[in-house]
Amino acid sequence: MKGPWFEQPTLTGDYVRLEPLTLAHAEDLCRAADDPTLFRWTWRPIESVSDATEYITHALDDPQRLAYVQIDAATGVVVGTTSYYQIDPLHQSLAIGYTWLSRSAQGGRINPEAKLLLLRRAFEDLGAVRVEWHTDELNAHSRGAIAKLGAEFEGLLRKHRRRLDGSWRNTALFSMIDDDWPFARTQLEARISE
Repeated sequence: MKGPWFEQPTLTGDYVRLEPLTLAHAEDLCRAADDPTLFRWTWRPIESVSDATEYITHALDDPQRLAYVQIDAATGVVVGTTSYYQIDPLHQSLAIGYTWLSRSAQGGRINPEAKLLLLRRAFEDLGAVRVEWHTDELNAHSRGAIAKLGAEFEGLLRKHRRRLDGSWRNTALFSMIDDDWPFARTQLEARISE
């Protein structure tokens, strides 16, 4: 697919740099996967370079996904991944997800700034009118983090995806629209500058 919606520039902030994920990141990504519970809701734990390579290959094989590696801007250390997916230029919408951050990098400015960079590109550069997030309805941590960004809970998509154990998950759907963005941007900028 071509066009600006499928371009993947590096996005740089004061605390995080988002670079296109490649197979060359496998070893660093394996080191970043410092807690197997990071993958409870999304993927098998990454415990080896082979696991990381499989994770990256899966991301790169999806034509509707632009995967980024998250790099701590101060240290240059890879600390996780995040992605755009379900990219729909016709309806000016996309989703943000497949996000995980090493335990050692959680609770700081990296995650909010990564979301600020992704949302700024979506709304201001691409002209998105809608950004979505999807998470397992049972994943309270993720639901809280998404709501804290200023996204609105829209409801549950029943039996939407299969979990790793084969059971069906209901997906909690959140969105932010272009009308929400100015306030959400101000709030995110304030969180990052605290």
